[in-house]
Amino acid sequence: MNLQEVQKGPTEDQLDQACAWIARLRSDSLSDADRRTFASWMSDDSANRQAFDQMADLWGDLGAFSHMPLNELYPESVPTGQSAPANTQSSRKPDPASTSGWSLPQWLLGGGAVAACLTVALWVGNQWLQQAPASQQVYATAVGETRTVSLADGSQVQLNTNSELVVTFSRDERRTQLLRGEAYFDVARQTARPFTVAAGDANIRVLGTQFNVERNRSNTRVSVTGGLVAVSEARTGSGLQPETVKLKRNQKVSVSGNGLSNVSRTSADEALDWTRGQLVFDRTPLNEALEELNRYLNVPAAAAPNVGDRTLSGTFELADPESTLSAIATALDLDQDQSDPNLTLLSPKHK
Repeated sequence: MNLQEVQKGPTEDQLDQACAWIARLRSDSLSDADRRTFASWMSDDSANRQAFDQMADLWGDLGAFSHMPLNELYPESVPTGQSAPANTQSSRKPDPASTSGWSLPQWLLGGGAVAACLTVALWVGNQWLQQAPASQQVYATAVGETRTVSLADGSQVQLNTNSELVVTFSRDERRTQLLRGEAYFDVARQTARPFTVAAGDANIRVLGTQFNVERNRSNTRVSVTGGLVAVSEARTGSGLQPETVKLKRNQKVSVSGNGLSNVSRTSADEALDWTRGQLVFDRTPLNEALEELNRYLNVPAAAAPNVGDRTLSGTFELADPESTLSAIATALDLDQDQSDPNLTLLSPKHK
């Protein structure tokens, strides 16, 4: 035997077969015949043993066998009349007796091996979901920054500027909390684990859909671009059930301390204007418009009491937020009072 033969490792087919055996050994339908076939396969070729050890290490590292050593998974794997050697290389790796004359079962061949590997992967994921405690992640953006994050369940969230989102996933639920700012959610559908968003006065519950949530000081606005979303009040009076509405595509609602607004129509263009670097206003009160713009400004702006209800319509670019503020002031014939370095006040022009 030359050095090249000694160093030869398992083939891809043998690795596939090993992965399939791991899946089979974890199956409730494992029979004595399967155990004998496995023992024969292990002893037929040392490369089979190497392949199994490699796959066992791989799945062991992922936690699939953390609760049970592998040699306990098949204590009767040695054929009748044979006994396993007393010494083993590892407490979780078998050393069945030599035997011959057995052929691999049909389910190990071709696509069956791939399916078996998928079975192992799915089993590992299921065990993780059942045993792992809730995990929490916090995502935030600074003023002028936007960010797209991929969540563990396959959902995606786009965070607008100056926003913060807390994500808490467990086996039974997917909870998020928008602490400030705005976010667009594209939620992966998981019927067994509903996806919820808490944002100010609003609670939002979905299975799989697309929607935008904007949290302001005065209210929380929810706009749906796809699917179905249930929006309810976060707080109600003593003994009262929270009011809930179901939004379909191109519908929106706002929630404040006074309850839910009427459902009104919207569009993806309107709901997602910020993802294109724009703000779109349609007869929007100045106070609300400034709340949105303030997420982009280093120095916030406010409206004087006698002009806050003036309405604003138009599309404004966000590349230069200060210029956008000036454009709004011009459109409404207002002055910008910057005497306070921490606040820009929009007030009527002195004539």
